[in-house]
Amino acid sequence: MADSALPTVVTADRVIAAGAPRIFELIADPAHQPRWDGNDNLAEAQDPRRVRGAGDVFTMLLTSGGVRANHIVEFEEGRRIAWLPSEPDNDPPGHLWRWALTPLDDGRSRVTHTYDWTNLTDEKRLVRARATTPAKLRASLDRLAELAEAD
Repeated sequence: MADSALPTVVTADRVIAAGAPRIFELIADPAHQPRWDGNDNLAEAQDPRRVRGAGDVFTMLLTSGGVRANHIVEFEEGRRIAWLPSEPDNDPPGHLWRWALTPLDDGRSRVTHTYDWTNLTDEKRLVRARATTPAKLRASLDRLAELAEAD
């Protein structure tokens, strides 16, 4: 389904002046996600339990009023988390959000945010997928940095 003229994997990264455990906690706890969402797409966690491993699912209420179930497909505590969003009770249509953290020292971490829509099968989501740019991912990274560096 992906348009071969566009990259289907978009990434952005930056160094954040905080340890990886602190940053990861802000990502893995759905209750914090609306605070750093650079797309202003997330309203609140419907079930704010922290993610603990692959196979977990967390549900978010969107600012549009929709709901997304996010299926954790990659998980390494403090280092990497990725999920496939879907409408509740539906299979994920194939786009993936990933966060990877690389500790640089006790007080700094490189954080890489990736959106991969290579396997996206839902035609109605392609417009939004194509509009997801490194700048949009960077907005989430910048908000995340602001939160992580505040404490």
